[in-house]
Amino acid sequence: MKSDKLLSFSLMPSSVISTALSVAVSVAISATLVAPEGAFAASQDAAPAKTAKAKKATKKVAKAEPETAKATKKAGATRTVAANDDDARVVVKKRRVTYTMNGRHHSAVRRVAFEPRQPTVGQAFGLHETPDSLMLRSGVAYVVDQNSLEPLFDKNSHAVVPIASISKLMTAMVVLDSKESLSESIEVTDEDRDYEKNTGSRLSVGSVLSREDMLHIALMASENRAAAALSRYYPGGRPAFIAAMNAKAKQLGMTDTHFENSTGLTSHNVSTARDLVKMVNAAYQYPMIRQFSTDRSYDVFTGKRNLAYNSTNALVRNASWDIGLQKTGFINEAGECLVMQTTIHNRPVIMVLLDSSGKYSRFADATRVRTWLDNGGADQQPRITSADAGGPGT
Repeated sequence: MKSDKLLSFSLMPSSVISTALSVAVSVAISATLVAPEGAFAASQDAAPAKTAKAKKATKKVAKAEPETAKATKKAGATRTVAANDDDARVVVKKRRVTYTMNGRHHSAVRRVAFEPRQPTVGQAFGLHETPDSLMLRSGVAYVVDQNSLEPLFDKNSHAVVPIASISKLMTAMVVLDSKESLSESIEVTDEDRDYEKNTGSRLSVGSVLSREDMLHIALMASENRAAAALSRYYPGGRPAFIAAMNAKAKQLGMTDTHFENSTGLTSHNVSTARDLVKMVNAAYQYPMIRQFSTDRSYDVFTGKRNLAYNSTNALVRNASWDIGLQKTGFINEAGECLVMQTTIHNRPVIMVLLDSSGKYSRFADATRVRTWLDNGGADQQPRITSADAGGPGT
């Protein structure tokens, strides 16, 4: 009996055998591409779908192709998204891939999963576990009366953490302290590219702006190549500029602060909220920093084209806020950061919010602090919840 089957199989035309094998392999590959990897499975029906397709592998071409299309459609429709956009989650998206089998092109939809962002330095050290009465999303928060420097709210203010583009306030002070001509032309070169984080920039290599325009977009729009070019054009070059940043920090009494570049794209630019209050207060004494950092928009001509920049801080466009100086910052290690000088309930205050989780949470935290101050919360009792006051942080 076995020999009869083998004999009948051997007598089949080779073209029929080739076609059958090709169809079986094609369907199997389609099933593999359609099904997600085990670690990122987005639905429970993926395994049954794969099993069903495997059973169809030996059928004719006319039946195999509709099954593949059906499975592809089913996989493409599956997508997992967390309810809250600010929460870390796995998002599965569709991507069409193609492959060739026996000279024929085939395609299938493959689902690509994105892992949640790695924890920030503050999250890794438990700063977000410190309880606070305002339920802030920031791991570090420090608010002081600008006139007296009296603390009004304190959450982990002694924690040394990366500060990202908040560094550009120090960059601006060093540029202005140099007394170099603000009308001097500065050209962006390859040396100003970000080779650490590989971030992009609208300011292409070869762009030429005045020192004043570079400073303007570095403060208002956090333009990294502008800040990098400013440090390179400093007398003595970039090493002298970084030395001047650290010398200025020491002069201001910022004992827990260190700078390694002018942009803040490195996680080695670190400080504490208490030190940043000193830096914000010092920067506030420069009228140009106050103006440039709080502008809503600004246009520049690079020698090649016009570029329209907007502020990175949504609060400066809100008429209910009276902001005298501000700077935002973000890198993965630092989280979302924000420092401001603002007047709340006729009281000038300096606000520092670091390592906030969620794209808009730093602005929401600033609003929570303002509401609390408006309601007289600081007059009743300052809120001290930092680790050195008995909290669980570091």
